[in-house]
Amino acid sequence: MNPAEDYILSQNEPYRSILLHLKATIEAVVPNVDLKFKWNIPCFYAGKSPICYLNASPKKKFVDIAFWNSAHLTKHLDKMVTENRKVVKSLRYTTLEEIDDAILVAVLEEAYTLRSKGFY
Repeated sequence: MNPAEDYILSQNEPYRSILLHLKATIEAVVPNVDLKFKWNIPCFYAGKSPICYLNASPKKKFVDIAFWNSAHLTKHLDKMVTENRKVVKSLRYTTLEEIDDAILVAVLEEAYTLRSKGFY
């Protein structure tokens, strides 16, 4: 098992279920996506382009799916969290039921189409 999968499976509930759902959705939406383990978190790449990463924060009681190229995103910005970050924006979930798959898929599709753009 790779370290990124181990990270996901080692989380307590509800974080494990949220992460597994996000991983499955990313893999279904982003063509030829690769799961890597960088900076001690699961990161998803399309070729050499980063798409998003997952971060579970049991202490703060949420899971983030964060997008590197969020400066270029236009969809569902009202649902995104920046919280003390200059560039990266994320969708944040505290329960599996909070995940709106239509919003998640729309943001993932847009992030994929913008993959060649940098942070700014």
